[in-house]
Parts: sequence; structure tokens; C-alpha cells
Amino acid sequence: MIALLRGFGRQFVAGLLVLAAATVVLGVAYPAAVWALSRITATTADGGIVDDAHGCPAGSLRVGVDLTPPTGQPDGYLHSRLAGGPSDPLTPGDPSASGGSNLGPNSAALVQVVQARRSAIAGREGVDPAAVPADAVTGSGSGLDPAISPAYAELQVPRLARVNQRSPDQVRAIIAQHTRGRQWGVLGAPRVDVLAVNLALGHTVAACPGEDTGSG
Repeated sequence: MIALLRGFGRQFVAGLLVLAAATVVLGVAYPAAVWALSRITATTADGGIVDDAHGCPAGSLRVGVDLTPPTGQPDGYLHSRLAGGPSDPLTPGDPSASGGSNLGPNSAALVQVVQARRSAIAGREGVDPAAVPADAVTGSGSGLDPAISPAYAELQVPRLARVNQRSPDQVRAIIAQHTRGRQWGVLGAPRVDVLAVNLALGHTVAACPGEDTGSG
């Protein structure tokens, strides 16, 4: 009996030691290491939160939000890709609209949405519908892209210059400052950071306590 109890005691102690070691390694050391690695740069965790000129959280480097002006107010925003469906082709890209439509290239409903977007965007920018680039009328899988193509940004330059009281060259310079090339020089395509351009144009994207949301 005494030998049995001693054996049980040794197993109990060994089990406690394994539990303690696993707790330290997996419950403390590993989470701490992951957290530390995520803080190596300011944009690797927490969604890459970006502050506006007032120091207020204005948006994310990872999640795009398409801003819309108040009713009746001039539209001075650079717009991102859209996330709308057949019922509302121009639904702004925001977290509540996230998700793909699952419509295939032969879908009549998708063609209808694309045509509606092209007509609406062409009217907003005062251009021929044929001038509207593909990324302006097609959504991504998430519908929350934070960037657009340089071609879509260029299409919006005349309106941005007019509403924001800047010259077209000034707007193009801001867009150029916030245009990123291909990842590692080979992956993807050049893209314009929509949020960064809107902030550079002087818009206050998010309201702090005591402040209004809108252009500032």
C-alpha cells in the first residue's frame, strides 16, 4: 500500500510539474511572444488604426470605409470600391456591407449591378461611362478594400480639386504621395490608400467627443 501511495504521489507531482510548465510556456510565454512580435511596427496589429489631424481614430489601414457626404453637401471625398448588390448598387464599403455576392461572371444580376455602378459613377464624375475603370464597378471578396487603383483615383481628381478648392496638380501630388507599388515589386498592382488621401485633403473622418464628423 505504501509503495502504491508513493507511486501515485510521484505521478501526481510529475503531472503538476507538466501542467505548470505547459501553463508557463503556452499560457504566458507564447502569448507574450506573439504580442511582442505584433508590436514591432505600428501597423502590424489592431487593424492598423490611423489617427486624423486631431489625434482621433479615423480608420484602419486594413479595412476600407467609403465615406459619403451629408445630404445636400458637395462630395469632396476620394471614394473606394463599392459593396452594393442588386437592390442598392452603390452601397458604401463598410463593415455592415462586408461579404461577397457570390455572383458569377455569367450572372445577369451581376451585369445589372456593374452597369448601374458605371452609370452612377460616370454621372458623379462627369465622364463617359466607358472611362470608369473596372475596380470602381466591381467589389472584392470582403467589400472592404482600403485602396483603389491609380486609374480610379485619377478619375476623381477634377471633382476633388473643385470641391476641396485645390488645383488638380495639388490633388494628384497628394494621391502620388499615398500610392504604393506592387508588394515586393512583383505581387499585386499599384494602389492608392483612400483613407490617407482623404485625411491629406483635410477631412476629419471620425468624430472625437465634442467634434462633428465631416470635412474639417
